[in-house]
Amino acid sequence: MSVFLVKTIEGKKMMTPVLTSEEYKSLRNGGMQKQHVFSVRKGNDGLKHNLVQMNYSCLPNEDGTLKGATRMSNTVGMDIDHITPEDMQRVKERILSRKDELGLLMLELSARAAGYHLVFRRKAELSQEENLKWASELLGVEYDKGAKDITRVFFTTTAEPDDLIYLDDELFKVEEQEPKKDPLQEEVSTSGVAPETSLSFKGIPYSTIITEWWNRDGGEPEEGERNVRLHKLAVNLRAICDNKKEVLMRVIPRYGLAEAEFKSIIDSACKETPKGISKVMSEIIKNEELRVKSEEFDGEGTKQMILPKRLRNALPIGLKETLAGIPENMHLPVLSAVMPIAGAYADEIRVVYVDGNTHRLNLMTIVRGEQASNKSVCKNAVDVWRRQFDEEDVIARKREEEWKEQKKARKANEKAPEDPHVIIRVVPITISCSTLLKRMKNACGHTLFSFSEEIDTLRKTNGAGSWSAKYDVYRYGFDNGEWGQDYNSDQAESGVVNVAYNWTILGTNGAVRKCFRGDNIENGLSSRVLVAEMPDGAFAKLTKFRKRTADEEARIQEAVTKLRNANGEVEVPRLQKAIEKWLEEKRVEAAMNIDRVMDTYRRRAAVIGFRCGVIFHLLEETEKESKSCIDFALLMANYCLEGQMKLFGEALKNQYICAQDECQRYSTNHSVFDQLAPTFTRDDLRALKQGTTDSGLRNVIMRWKNDGWIEPIDRQHFRKTSRVPRPIKVFY
Repeated sequence: MSVFLVKTIEGKKMMTPVLTSEEYKSLRNGGMQKQHVFSVRKGNDGLKHNLVQMNYSCLPNEDGTLKGATRMSNTVGMDIDHITPEDMQRVKERILSRKDELGLLMLELSARAAGYHLVFRRKAELSQEENLKWASELLGVEYDKGAKDITRVFFTTTAEPDDLIYLDDELFKVEEQEPKKDPLQEEVSTSGVAPETSLSFKGIPYSTIITEWWNRDGGEPEEGERNVRLHKLAVNLRAICDNKKEVLMRVIPRYGLAEAEFKSIIDSACKETPKGISKVMSEIIKNEELRVKSEEFDGEGTKQMILPKRLRNALPIGLKETLAGIPENMHLPVLSAVMPIAGAYADEIRVVYVDGNTHRLNLMTIVRGEQASNKSVCKNAVDVWRRQFDEEDVIARKREEEWKEQKKARKANEKAPEDPHVIIRVVPITISCSTLLKRMKNACGHTLFSFSEEIDTLRKTNGAGSWSAKYDVYRYGFDNGEWGQDYNSDQAESGVVNVAYNWTILGTNGAVRKCFRGDNIENGLSSRVLVAEMPDGAFAKLTKFRKRTADEEARIQEAVTKLRNANGEVEVPRLQKAIEKWLEEKRVEAAMNIDRVMDTYRRRAAVIGFRCGVIFHLLEETEKESKSCIDFALLMANYCLEGQMKLFGEALKNQYICAQDECQRYSTNHSVFDQLAPTFTRDDLRALKQGTTDSGLRNVIMRWKNDGWIEPIDRQHFRKTSRVPRPIKVFY
C-alpha cells in the first residue's frame, strides 16, 4: 500500500515518494493546514486549493508526474459527499462497522465537513469504477461519480481525531512494482494461487536478496547517498543477474530517481569488470536457501504448503474469522476441516463442473497428525461452525425422544403414535447403516454432517461390518450417488436415497493408515477425501492460540446463514476455466514423469478444489469469481493432491503391476522425459523406468507421440519435438 503527496510545480501536478505515517500526520497538522481547514469550513472555498493534496489510487509516472498515470495502486480513494447532517453519524458508523469486509485503510471528514473521504484495499479483479460501485453497495451510500479517475486528488484535512477518524498503518507500506513480463525469466505458478511473473535467483526473489543486502549495509539509502549506494548494489547484484543490464533495471529499486539518472547508475556499474559473486552476496543467498529449506519442509522432507498472506487477507466472511488466533502453519488444515460443514450448509446449491456435470458441494476431510499435534484446533473451529445445526438438532432429538416414550408407554390395544420424521443433520460417525438410511430419508435431500476426533473410533466399528459398508456410502456421497438396502423386517430400515453426507475426521497417522489400506485405496475412496496434515511439532516450543472474540464468532454465524440462504444454480465460468487449465497442467506433469498415481489423483483433487472455490465465492458474494477465489480453489486443489499422494500414493502404486516405481516423484527439471536425450531409444526409456513391461513402455511412447512431444525416427529411435511443454514450477 502507498500514499503519495501531490504537489503543483510550474502548473504540473507531481508526486513525491511514499510517505511514512509520521510524515503524513505531520503534513496534515503542519504549517497553515489547520487554519486553512477552519477557513474552508467557514465558507472560504478559495482556500481549499491551499490544503495538502493526496492521491491514493495510482502510482506515479517514471518522472514523478501524476497527469496521465495509468498504473493503479493497491488502494482506492473514494469520495462520499453531500450527506445530510442527520445522516453523517449513521454513515460513519456504517463504514466503521464494515471496515474489515471493506478493507478500510483510512477514513476522514471532508474539507467542507459535508461528507467523507475513505481509502480501502483494491480488489485486483475489478476496475477502479467497479471497486467504487462495489464499496458503495456494501456501505449503502452514493459515491461522487466525478471522483472515479485513478488520478483524482483529495484535499486533506487535519490529523485530529474528529477529522482523521480511522487510519491503518498498512497504508504506508511500500508498494512493490510488478516487473514487465520477460519470457526468459518468467516462472509459472500452479500452487493454488493464480500464475504470476516474478524474477528470482535459485528460487529466491531478488526483492528478498536486496532487502537483506540493505540490512547488512546499514539500511536503505538516504536521499543524499542514493546514487552511490545504488551503484554499489548494482555492482554486487549483477553477477547473479548474468551481468544483464535489463534485469538490473527491473529489480533494483529506484527511490524516485528519474529514468535517465537511474539508467546512468546502472550503465556505470555494468562498465566495471565482473568479479563474480561477492562474499556478502554469497552469504545472503546461502542463508536464504537454508531459511527456505527449514521453513518449507516438514520432518519427512516434504514441502509444506502454506496459505499466502495476500490470500489470507482476502478471505471472505466466516473463513477469515475461522483463522483468528491460529498460527499460520495450521491455517490450511483448519480451513480443510470446516470445508465439509460449509458445504453441508450450502446444500441448496448446484454448480456445473468443467465436464458439464452438475455437482453439489459434497466434501470429506481427514486431518492427520501425530499425538499432541494440536488437531483440537480443527475441532474448535468446526464446533463454532456447527452451532446452528446443533441448536436445531436438540429440538428435533427432543421430539424424537418424546415419540419413543409415548410409543413405549402406550397400552397393547392403543395405536402407536405417528413417527415425527424429524430432520437431524449432525449424526455420530459411528452411526449404523440402518439409522443413517433413516436420517437421510427424513432429511429430504438435505446434507448430513459427521465429525469425529479420532478415526480409530470409526475403524473399531469394522468388527460389525459397519466400516466396510459405510465406505461405500462415502464413495456414493461424493457424487450424490444412489444407495440403499432392502430388508424383510420392521426392525431394519429399508429404502433407496441419493447420498448427501459430508464429514470431517481427525486422527493420528498410524490410525489413518490402518483405516485406509488395500481395497478402500484402490476402490476410489482415497481420491475423494481431502487430506490435510498438521505441522510436525516435534521438539517445538509450546504453541499459543488466541480465543475468538464474540464478534468473530458472530461473523462465522453470519457466514453460515449466508450459505444456508444460497440456492439454485451458481455460474462460475472463470473458476471452471482455471480448474480446467490446472487439470491439463497436472496431466502434462504426470505424463512427463510417467506418474500414473498422480494422473489418478489429480482428477478428483481438481473437483475438491473447485468445490472449495465455490464455497469461497458464495461467501464473497461478488457478481463474478474474484482472483482470490480462483487462487484459493487452485491452492486447495494442490493441497489435496499433495496430501493424497503423500498418504496413499505408495499403496496405490503397488496396485499397478505395469510400473513398480509409478509413484516416484521427480523435481521439475528431472522428470523422466527431461532426462532423456533429444534423440533416444526405447532401451533408454527402459533404463530410466526399470521394471516397466514392454506394453507399459509402448503405452508411454504412444501417449507422448499423440501429445506431439516426440516423433519416430524408426521402430526403436525417437526424437523430441519443439512442442514439448514448458516445465511447471510450483511455489507455495
